[in-house]
Amino acid sequence: MRKILIVDDDLDIGNLLEETLTQAGYQTVRAYSGTEALLSIATARPDLKSAREISDGINERLTDETNTLIGISSRDRAMRTLAKTINTQLAALRDERHQYQRGNAELKNAVTNISHDIRTPLTAICGYLELLENEEKSDTAERHIAIIKERTETLKPLTEELFRYSVILSVREYKEEAVDINSVLEESLASFYTALTERGIAPSVQMPEERVVRLLDRSALSRVFSNLLQNAIRYSDGDLNVVLTTTGEIEFSNSAAALNEVQVGRLFERFYTVEAARNSTGLGLSIARTLVGQMHGTISAKYDSGKLCIRIILVQ
Repeated sequence: MRKILIVDDDLDIGNLLEETLTQAGYQTVRAYSGTEALLSIATARPDLKSAREISDGINERLTDETNTLIGISSRDRAMRTLAKTINTQLAALRDERHQYQRGNAELKNAVTNISHDIRTPLTAICGYLELLENEEKSDTAERHIAIIKERTETLKPLTEELFRYSVILSVREYKEEAVDINSVLEESLASFYTALTERGIAPSVQMPEERVVRLLDRSALSRVFSNLLQNAIRYSDGDLNVVLTTTGEIEFSNSAAALNEVQVGRLFERFYTVEAARNSTGLGLSIARTLVGQMHGTISAKYDSGKLCIRIILVQ
């Protein structure tokens, strides 16, 4: 309902106007002088200054680590109550963020310690197995040692992946330089030629003649491509399409009947694995996401009509 202010010191005229406007469906406010009218307007107008102060205070506290409360200059009871309520919620949000940060730090330390604790005895086991190969032993012992060695060889890349993940999560120096993405992608594909061939995968590669250069960490980008190629070897049904565009988009796509949309939605989660991924830590794509994020890029996965598509965007 629209509100109309009636300003007139003549009581009869004011009553007549009020009655007419009320019958017409308007809400009226009476004032009998200019001063009274200005006061009525001031009290009826929303406290825009306080609203801006609260809005600015929220934005500041969501971006900066601060314990200060949102303060407003207004004495309006409703606005001060609103500011108090928001301060209470911000304090709760800050506590939850601190708990998450502490938990995340503890997880990183645990992963680092576990990976180190596993690598050391595993290295010793491998050494003793090498020594046993030179000793005389029965056929049964030979067979048992072969089984142990096979299992140990399976553990080695898994523990190494866990160790690398812990290193990536720790504070590391970001070596930014002008990187030719075409060149890094070509080198990565060449290094995986044997592994791809053994799986019967002949990749289809599309790259522009123009060199795509971005300010990146070359070793991190190489690691990302390696993890994506390992992922393709793990899930592909026999095909792999790799596309690089001049805008800095890199797409890895392949048929993957063993996956579904729900599983693909979780591929970037730490330690998540699916039954199709044998001897996997579930860290490869999580590492890729971390590294791409450190290079100010984005990475996403989509599953459509039995095809897995992973897209990286590296901004200029």
